[in-house]
Amino acid sequence: VQLQASGGGLVQAGGSLRLSCAASRRTSSNNAMGWFRQAPGKEREFVAAINWNGDTYYADSVKGRFTISRDNAKNTVYLQMNSLNADDTAVYYCAVDRKAYYTGVQGMNYWGKGTLVTVSS
Repeated sequence: VQLQASGGGLVQAGGSLRLSCAASRRTSSNNAMGWFRQAPGKEREFVAAINWNGDTYYADSVKGRFTISRDNAKNTVYLQMNSLNADDTAVYYCAVDRKAYYTGVQGMNYWGKGTLVTVSS
C-alpha cells in the first residue's frame, strides 16, 4: 500500500489547513488509519486515528481543534486542522494500521512520506 499525503503548507497562527492522504488500494477501508507528526528536533507523536467504523481518537494537544475523517470509497483519510498555532509546526504523516481498530503506533505498517505544515506566529 502506498500513501500520498498532501495539503500541507504555510499558514498564520489561528488559521486552518486540511490534510489528505490517499491510499493506493482499497485495503485501507478495512483498517484503522492515523495521522502522526514530527516537529524539528522532536520524536514522532500521535495526532489522531480513525477506526474502520469511524470511531476516532485524538491527542490531547489537538482535541477540539483537529478532526479526522475518512472516505472509504476514495481510500482517503483527512485531517481538518483549525486554530493552528506554532506548536503544530511539523511534518505530518499518515499511516495505515494492521487492524481495523487503532492499536498504537506499533500497529501501523504502512506510512506515507509526510507533508510539511508550518504555522507562523
